[in-house]
Amino acid sequence: MRTTSFCIKVRGEFLKQDMSLDRRRELEVKMLKVFEGQVKMLPKEMQEILVDDLVTAFQNRMNVLNRARD
Repeated sequence: MRTTSFCIKVRGEFLKQDMSLDRRRELEVKMLKVFEGQVKMLPKEMQEILVDDLVTAFQNRMNVLNRARD
């Protein structure tokens, strides 16, 4: 299974998180569907960049919240 890795820094500590590329793609499709009306005016390439950034931000936020919970 292919995964993508990213790091976030929490309280001075770097945390590495992995997510399968399939799962990331699912999130991208869902984000694009949610924001479809707002991003349709952008060129396709910019839509992809924006959705990628939204998914990354979402992943990072979820990881911070999970870390705070633990």
